[in-house]
Amino acid sequence: MKEVRKLAGQTIIYGFGTIVPRFLNYGILTFLYTRIFDKAQYGVVTELYAWMVLLLIVLTYGMETGFFRFSQKKEDYEKVYSTALISLFVTSCLFVLLAFIFIKPVSAILNYSNNHDYIRMFAVIVAIDAFCAIPFARLRKENRPIVFSFIKIMNVIITIGVVLFLLKIAPGIYYASHGWFRKVYNPDYGVGYVYLANLIGSAVTLLMLLPFIIKTKIIFYRVVWLKMLNYSFPLLIAGLSGSINDTLDKVILRRMIGEEKGLETVGVYGAGYKIAVLIALFIQMFRFAAEPFFFERAKHENAKETYAFVMKYFVIIMLLVYLLINLYISGIQFIVGVNFREAIVVVPIISMAYLFYGIYVNHSIWYKLNDLTRFGIYITLIGASITVLINVLLIPVYGYMASAWAHVASYGAMIIMSFIFAEKRYKVHYNMKRLIPYFVMAIGMVVFGKFFKYPNLFAELAINSIFIIMFIFYAEYKDKMLTVFFRKEEK
Repeated sequence: MKEVRKLAGQTIIYGFGTIVPRFLNYGILTFLYTRIFDKAQYGVVTELYAWMVLLLIVLTYGMETGFFRFSQKKEDYEKVYSTALISLFVTSCLFVLLAFIFIKPVSAILNYSNNHDYIRMFAVIVAIDAFCAIPFARLRKENRPIVFSFIKIMNVIITIGVVLFLLKIAPGIYYASHGWFRKVYNPDYGVGYVYLANLIGSAVTLLMLLPFIIKTKIIFYRVVWLKMLNYSFPLLIAGLSGSINDTLDKVILRRMIGEEKGLETVGVYGAGYKIAVLIALFIQMFRFAAEPFFFERAKHENAKETYAFVMKYFVIIMLLVYLLINLYISGIQFIVGVNFREAIVVVPIISMAYLFYGIYVNHSIWYKLNDLTRFGIYITLIGASITVLINVLLIPVYGYMASAWAHVASYGAMIIMSFIFAEKRYKVHYNMKRLIPYFVMAIGMVVFGKFFKYPNLFAELAINSIFIIMFIFYAEYKDKMLTVFFRKEEK
């Protein structure tokens, strides 16, 4: 299908703005952090960035999807964009103002009473990133993935450059100098420089997006805003509930295990989690391309067939990514420091959980297309409840392994509920049973790779590579995967 190949092409381009920066982030920053910081210090980084996920949901309050939904008509495009832009600007500024005014109680709640500056920088980073969501959405809507990717990559390159300077180069300058540099740099500031680097990266991103902001006639349309808010608010609640699946484990581990020991556990778990989340990055780059594609495709008669087609090949390709991550874990594990590698055990579990999440992202288009976003609330609340229950009951017994399995249970339940609710409202024949052999094959290969005692690294790489080739050949035999994506369009 020509349209789906176009979607695949745009997904690859968006990948340069998602996968490449994150690989740089993980390959350099995670590598660096897990060697410079101890477990507790890295736990601080992990926990605060977990809070960032939660707050970004709150501060964007579904406006990205609302923008795609209400900008379909050409005459409404600028009105919707301008209104969403003003809305996010006001709420982001208000958030920073409140964070600064109430810095003491906020820091106390987050257990960072001695690090007010961490919270101030953190608040500004979140506010800038939330506001930038709409200009980035515009680039996606206008099918400008190259510009989108360039800005995303520059953000990470700048952040990495500043981190390397502040944590690796600056200490040497400090100890070698006796002048002004000693007044502006503190070698003991440590984790604080992580947030400073991210703040600089976010600020530069905002500057690069300014051309797409200032060229717009800034007018606030109250009626448009109310329509968008009515549509998007359920997505906020759904997103907030859904983000609990991403953030609760890092937040609750510290509090259930104990302060210092808890931060160490969060640090170790966070390192393993970073590797597993690699699959989530592929899902994110797909979502960037797919969301506007799904809304545009809804106008066509065969839209449901297209959605089913996309789902099938999405699952097959994501299972292939799952295999690549888990069968080559012996090499990928070097991303994190040796003191953090005990958490590698969570990688197969969490990466499968995120594959489930990708299936849910695909399927959830049914309620977004039909203005039934309240069902997003019901589904994610069920998922969040399962997450809370498993973490609270089982962390004292199984530690962070309970948190890992909570992701699988939560996203699995969300898929089931989404299919149940869609049955009578927007049923698409996905034929998910056809995909069961793929799951059995992929999980079986990973389990074999985990428990089989390979004689040496060469044998491990050879056998696991054969597994991946077998999976690809099976996908080609069963569903013509390579043929579909690489054949030339017939005239």
